[in-house]
Amino acid sequence: MGKTLFEKVWSAHVVKELDGGMDVLYIDRHLIHEVTSPQAFSELEKRGLSLFRKEKMVATPDHNIPTKNQHLPIKEALSRHQVDTLLANCAKHKVELYGLGHPFQGIVHVIGPELGITLPGRTMVCGDSHTSTHGAFGAIAFGIGTSQVAQVMASQCLLQSRPKTMRITVNGGLKPGVLAKDIILYIIAQLTAAGGTGYFIEYAGSTIESLSMEARMTICNMSIEMGARGGMIAPDQSTFDYIEGREFAPKGEAFDKAVAYWKTLQSDQEAIFDKEYTFDADDIEPMITYGTNPGMGIKITKEVPLSLGKGSQESFNKSLAYMGFKPGESLLGKPINHVFIGSCTNSRIEDLRIVADYVKGKRKAANVTAMIVPGSKQVEQQAISEGLDQILSAAGFELREPGCSACLGMNEDKVPAGEYCVSTSNRNFEGRQGPGARTLLASPLVAAVTAIEGKIVDITKHLN
Repeated sequence: MGKTLFEKVWSAHVVKELDGGMDVLYIDRHLIHEVTSPQAFSELEKRGLSLFRKEKMVATPDHNIPTKNQHLPIKEALSRHQVDTLLANCAKHKVELYGLGHPFQGIVHVIGPELGITLPGRTMVCGDSHTSTHGAFGAIAFGIGTSQVAQVMASQCLLQSRPKTMRITVNGGLKPGVLAKDIILYIIAQLTAAGGTGYFIEYAGSTIESLSMEARMTICNMSIEMGARGGMIAPDQSTFDYIEGREFAPKGEAFDKAVAYWKTLQSDQEAIFDKEYTFDADDIEPMITYGTNPGMGIKITKEVPLSLGKGSQESFNKSLAYMGFKPGESLLGKPINHVFIGSCTNSRIEDLRIVADYVKGKRKAANVTAMIVPGSKQVEQQAISEGLDQILSAAGFELREPGCSACLGMNEDKVPAGEYCVSTSNRNFEGRQGPGARTLLASPLVAAVTAIEGKIVDITKHLN
């Protein structure tokens, strides 16, 4: 019987099969940041345990850090404490750390791929749900809890039940103005925020194959938002071209040998998935969310639905009340005061180029605060070297320093209570961007057009 991509990578990392369907899974790379690692380090010290394979770990601060004046001490006491604790733990245990000011510092799910730490066929974990990003390379990557962070630190292994497999196939060419973010928001809207629960998803089809690696990362990043354990895409020539020459990627003969193996990481033709869905790219249009979970999304030209079906009406009504929207109304023309372009979903150089290309020669609406936060120091420097910072500044957009920023209310970059923010991040939960903040998820292009117009519009009528 043929094997899926997921089954091939998982089976290659099973150290031991246990009764009851549990596997001891070896972990190739462990990424850590300042939020979920302190308790794990404390647990190890309490038990008198050392790091089993610290060379497999990489650390960087991202969640709590400010995105302005990073050379100065962090103002918020809790944020400063968490970052200082990460620095102290990494120094004590000799863990590789890319701290503030380091040329490799950035959002953990951005620096992994750009440094060549993320490779096909690897298992990767982090105490962060959006670890699924790395699946774009044909890796099994998923978020873990704090106690599991300690497990990996102590043993380089995890006790895991094997997820079921799902394949989502998207075929066809994309309409003008449709980006990877629209693809994944469309899929989640179709399957709901719980549609992938219990599954590891493989994305396939001509549409997916046509995407750049950065676009594929956006797709896999949000797999968790439909309840999936993770998402992955089979590696191909685009993958190999992206990896070649990166800081920690294999070099020379080792790279050629690695590619030969990576080419085997495809789902066999006769492989059977537990569940399959197929979508037509022609049905996908620019998307935006209207509610308080990523599954509450619509084509930007359509109306808020009248209901979400039986059993969901109470939460649907609660969500709309929080957002200040009504069933059946259009979002077109709604004034927007904040635009955030960043997060581990959409803060890479391609995202910044898309925004800069659209806003060049234009000026943001007076009622809009537009903030762009690159995903890493490397992205920041590349944006500056390409002159994107000048284009953005001339359009009234503020290019910040790298960090998670306004994706979540754990740092200074919060959206004021009651105000609307069109955001390229991954979650629109109540208070996600700050207490009382109202978040509408969208692509970088939708965010850019919104910032210029000062309101939600049909972006297809505003394309350059």
